[in-house]
Amino acid sequence: MALIVVGVSHHGAPLDVRERLAYQSSEVTGLLDRVRAMADVREAVLLSTCNRTELYVVEGEQAAAPAVWSLYGERLGGDASGVGYVRRDRDAVAHLFRVVAGMDSMVVGEAQIHGQVRDAWEASRSASGAVLNRLFQTALLVGGRVRSETSLGHGATSVSSAAVQLAKKIFGSLVAKRAMVLGAGEMAELALASLQAEGVRAAVVANRTFERAQALAALYGATAVHYEEAWTALADVDVLLCSTASPHVIVTADRVRDGLARRGDRPLCILDIALPRDVDRAVADMDNVFLYDIDDLRAVVSASVERRHRELPAAEQVIGEEVEKYWQWVAGLAAVPVVTQFRDEMNRVRERELAAALRRLGELTPEQRAAVEHFSQSLMNKFLHEPTVRLRAAAANGRGLGVVDAARYLFALDERRAPADETITPPTEDQR
Repeated sequence: MALIVVGVSHHGAPLDVRERLAYQSSEVTGLLDRVRAMADVREAVLLSTCNRTELYVVEGEQAAAPAVWSLYGERLGGDASGVGYVRRDRDAVAHLFRVVAGMDSMVVGEAQIHGQVRDAWEASRSASGAVLNRLFQTALLVGGRVRSETSLGHGATSVSSAAVQLAKKIFGSLVAKRAMVLGAGEMAELALASLQAEGVRAAVVANRTFERAQALAALYGATAVHYEEAWTALADVDVLLCSTASPHVIVTADRVRDGLARRGDRPLCILDIALPRDVDRAVADMDNVFLYDIDDLRAVVSASVERRHRELPAAEQVIGEEVEKYWQWVAGLAAVPVVTQFRDEMNRVRERELAAALRRLGELTPEQRAAVEHFSQSLMNKFLHEPTVRLRAAAANGRGLGVVDAARYLFALDERRAPADETITPPTEDQR
């Protein structure tokens, strides 16, 4: 068994690659089913956000990474491995813990990733099992520890608020400006709150589901409009922030061009923080239009990064502690079945030798037979006691997997292994 993560992120993959590898919630189950059919994958969880797509996998004897790259390649129409990464075992665990703590985000310390990881795990529950369920549950707790025990997230800027700060740089001030938000999810709500805090005079919310637009608008004193009416409103707003879950472009060049014709010379700032992007790239070439996407936010957040980076060593200490705790648990999953298999095999040897000894001894009374059997059982238990204790101790101190492999080899347990599809159950308290 090995735990791996195969992914791409904003650290190495350009926006157009991340855009094509962004999976909608309706696609998750199908992708997980496919990867399990293509490789010896026991469990899988997909994490897909605006800045990363990662598949966490518990693989068996067959390597799973080639299958994952193949699935990504189908989506891209080319090989993604050159801009991606594979991390294994402890490194994979530490990676997820850093992700959920906001340490690997474009905006270091941002809190939205915590909910995104939780939602990804829930969406993948049909394909996850004991190992990944424990991993993601622990990761969410680790994220909470980092935020409560360090100042990493204090004053951290979300992608939404960073986008609003970028608009502020364009206009100098957003006081008395008008804004429209496309979308009604978490990112849209954060953007609306940031716009209001910067003094935006009037805000409009548009969403395909009008009831959701109404609910969000009511929270911030904004006006909800039907989706079809949003394009008419382009003539009146100064800032358009796009954060929908649409799989294709919705702000087309024609829609923007029609709005510009009614604006005169007033500039329009368009902030596209959706992935896939909501805005046609041709819009960037229009006069008086300032179009920015999520990769353009790097310069905005860089000023506050240095202070939060000073908190990284304290956060890494938390990560290191929790990685070891989790990996001890994983090692226990491997050690306990081997202890059981080891004892079962030795007991079969004892029974064979006992039967042969009893035949050589001839007629014995029931009491004598019981004494000989008790002696064989007692001797076996004494022989097995120390190896059993040490295997379990190794699982508890992080050396379990290496010791378990040695035990399998020394006692030829690999030749008598359980079927490959047998489920490994977590150890009970007394087995730990």
